[in-house]
Amino acid sequence: MRFLYFFLLSCFSLTAFAQKPVPDNLEPLTPPPAFNAAADAAPDDEPQVTITKQTEQTVEEYRMGGKLYMIKITPKVGPAYYFVDDKGDGKFVRQESLDSGIRPPRWVVHRF
Repeated sequence: MRFLYFFLLSCFSLTAFAQKPVPDNLEPLTPPPAFNAAADAAPDDEPQVTITKQTEQTVEEYRMGGKLYMIKITPKVGPAYYFVDDKGDGKFVRQESLDSGIRPPRWVVHRF
């Protein structure tokens, strides 16, 4: 049994020494250009959020491209509610949550 271990170990060590030598004419790679996330991101990619804290509630206004599309009101007591401009015509509709009510089906495919 010891002979088998010795034989396997010697085979593995021989493969390590059988590699080709490194060529002498290798040159270092040029470093990649620096990534600047602030310069690459467009200013309209993220919404602007304006938070106004009042005594009884906190109002958050969400704007995209300078246009107000959603208002979130969080009272001190009770759940938050939203005013959403769905059509973009400036008329806001109150929603109790951002849940659209659509429930995609979920099936268990496999349990481990």
